Amino acid sequence: MTVAVESDAGRPRLPNAGQLVLALAVLVLAAPTLYRLGTQVWSKEIGAHGPIVLATGAWILWREIPAMLKEGRTGHPVLTFFGAVVSLAIYVFGRAYDLISLEAAGLYGFGLSLLHDRFGVRTLLKNWFPLLYLGLLLPLPGWMLDEFTAPLKLFVSVISGEIALLLGVPLVREGVTMTAGPYQMLVEDACSGLNSLIGLVAITLFYVYLLRNAGWRYCLFLLALIIPVAVAANVIRIVFLILLTYNFGDAVGQGFLHVSAGLFLFALSLGLMFAIDSLVSKVWPGAKAGRLA
Repeated sequence: MTVAVESDAGRPRLPNAGQLVLALAVLVLAAPTLYRLGTQVWSKEIGAHGPIVLATGAWILWREIPAMLKEGRTGHPVLTFFGAVVSLAIYVFGRAYDLISLEAAGLYGFGLSLLHDRFGVRTLLKNWFPLLYLGLLLPLPGWMLDEFTAPLKLFVSVISGEIALLLGVPLVREGVTMTAGPYQMLVEDACSGLNSLIGLVAITLFYVYLLRNAGWRYCLFLLALIIPVAVAANVIRIVFLILLTYNFGDAVGQGFLHVSAGLFLFALSLGLMFAIDSLVSKVWPGAKAGRLA
């Protein structure tokens, strides 16, 4: 009689005690950092995408784990130790000096170290998307925001001012300050396009991953469109607010419609991205690689 013996080679390997301790450490480190992100970053317009990215990114990573377990690889202990120590040092430094960007980066690096210990470098590289996607949770440092925001604010101010003049608004512009009739307006950081840009990157990445599973060239094409779409949407937003303020007064231009304009144009940006994808995917050979199951 022949007895079938089931091999353990294809079975998922259960986490050992050390890996469980690392997972618990991540949870302990993550709780205060997530609280600070929620109160300092995600409560603002530039970080409003944070909770969405966290939830969808965790879901993407969770659905990739079975395939990662089948690889059967583990990380090198020395590399795991080095990554964990460096990440913890960055985390402690950022927390001690109230630098939320470094604190979040240290937590992210420690999480990568844990994943490396469980799955190894090759498996992580093969399943890179959820790791890159979750990286969008990291807030940009203040100096970097200033470097990106300043030229964007000036650019959208120039374009918006010219369009407003073509529409018959008597407007005088000095840098990012505009005077339309008796009303003076300042193009703030929220109107630069950077806020929409980060949110659009996150949602477009999730959209490409979930619905298209396309080749990397097509993904890069869609991502390259995000910058002009975000900037164009904010130009329309500023022109709309200039027209509101000039025709109906500062109270109307800075009131409920000011917030509504931002929400509407963000939705418009998403709609435009989806429309471009729908049109281009019909003629791009690599765009219809199949939906995710």
